Amino acid sequence: MKRLHTQERIDRYTAGGWWTGDTIDQLLRAQVSARPGALAIADPPNKADLLPGEIKRLTWSELDAEIDRVAGVLRGRGIGPGDVVAVQLPNSVELAVTFLAVVRVGAVVTPFPVQYREYELNQLCALAGVVIFVTSTTAAARVPENIPALTWPELDADLDAASASPVGEPGSVQPGASGVPSGAPGVPYEALDVPSGASGVPYEAHPADPVTICWTSGTEATPKGVPRCHYDWLAVASTCAAAPGLTEDDVILNPFPMVNMAGIGGVFLPWLKTGSVLVQHHPFDLPTYLGQIAAEGVTYTLAPPALLSMLLQQEAILARTDLTTLTRIGSGSAPLPPPMVKGWQDRYGIAIINFFGSNEGVALLSDPVHMPDPEDRARFFPRPDAPGTTWPGTLGATRTKLVDPLGTEIVEAGIPGELCLSGPTVFSGYLPGTAAADPFDRDGYLMTGDVFEIAGDQGQYLRYVDRAKDLVIRGGMNIAPAELEALVSGHPAVAEVAVVGYADEVLGERVCVVLVPKPGQTVDLASVVDHLRGKGIASYKLPERLEIVEALPRNPLGKILKRELKESLATGD
Repeated sequence: MKRLHTQERIDRYTAGGWWTGDTIDQLLRAQVSARPGALAIADPPNKADLLPGEIKRLTWSELDAEIDRVAGVLRGRGIGPGDVVAVQLPNSVELAVTFLAVVRVGAVVTPFPVQYREYELNQLCALAGVVIFVTSTTAAARVPENIPALTWPELDADLDAASASPVGEPGSVQPGASGVPSGAPGVPYEALDVPSGASGVPYEAHPADPVTICWTSGTEATPKGVPRCHYDWLAVASTCAAAPGLTEDDVILNPFPMVNMAGIGGVFLPWLKTGSVLVQHHPFDLPTYLGQIAAEGVTYTLAPPALLSMLLQQEAILARTDLTTLTRIGSGSAPLPPPMVKGWQDRYGIAIINFFGSNEGVALLSDPVHMPDPEDRARFFPRPDAPGTTWPGTLGATRTKLVDPLGTEIVEAGIPGELCLSGPTVFSGYLPGTAAADPFDRDGYLMTGDVFEIAGDQGQYLRYVDRAKDLVIRGGMNIAPAELEALVSGHPAVAEVAVVGYADEVLGERVCVVLVPKPGQTVDLASVVDHLRGKGIASYKLPERLEIVEALPRNPLGKILKRELKESLATGD
């Protein structure tokens, strides 16, 4: 079985104590053993609007039993080590159970946002070699025709039969069960070289075995697959649990979809690591969200910066909300205004933790213990390898460098450069066939495409400058302009098109289409949206503004000057 990291890398990080022999399923079993009767996870109160079935509140023992039963269903469908299982469910107990059941049988989870529709799912399932798709009854029609669908709550009908043959202890999974191919037709799961194994041979997970394939929307039209293993994820979880100081006494409210670094690394795995309580929330609804904080006694949650700024200005809303248990909030995906971070701490005693991360790289967290000044936490991130510094979790093993456009390393403060990094949280490389270029430099550092500069009186911080990429981040969801541009260009009335983001107080950014119509043709926003809906694209990617121009601004080489477009949108010119 091919693992995601070389033995040299494994030896280096295990010798340093940054990687351990733990797996995700072992973390779960440890919590079940330590606190079987304690509450583990709770559904959102509006679950009926998201997924049929009763609202669930499971103890650790009940959660483990449910995972065992779903794992039994998966085994009965022939799912074993290395098989790729797509999951598209809202934040719920069912999502957590499905994720952990897939891990328990040694398969690989590829989680999709609930907004993804036929356009995205057909494309990405083929790239990953998905063999079965777990989803809701209402969304089953989106599943590609060549892939079997397993739906909740229909899956419940299989659970009683599955409970007669639970998966049991590690090593009891029988790989290579018949009935399901090793990949989608024509796309076997050879990209990671993970065979199903010989029938009857016990399977036991190795920490370097692939466990997820997440998807990152870069500047290219096609998303890139990001395989992760237990080593990677648990190193991320170490930092994301240590920075807010999570313990078994915490109650975590999760409003972020469990599809990428924020939801999985920032919340889900720190919950498993600490044995705290996970309260699910989806989709974001402010009254429900605030009500859950009060009703569940939430101590830690995540929220986008625009929402935190808005709430701070709406004292009447907060006056009606019981925030007495809430002690810290994680935020990120956009720069944090220093007055907002200071305001939450001064008025409510709530520490805002500044997040910066990516599916591929590291989670940089500005935490209140190592950075007590709230304005520092808003403006700066840790520079993990700065001399004389100590940071939470696995940040101490992270190595960084800033390089200018010519590849020269920057060592002085105040000079912008691309952030390059290596460490135990950095992935091993994109899923073959999903990325055009190697993301690592000659020294093995991940080239992030994000621009930072060295800051702080002792060079102990990094200051975020700008995104080198053209991503639009709408409510924490990444949108690739190139993908939309390719689709909008197929509109019969469009001659040229560019897609950019524009500022929004609540979501951070929204999508604007700037286009040149064909001679004699007219086009409006409604027709562009209808054209995109006809492609089956996710609703959060749909543009909410249209600008008609005579020509797109270009440089002498013909490249569209998107910065000029953004400036024009901001000024209204």
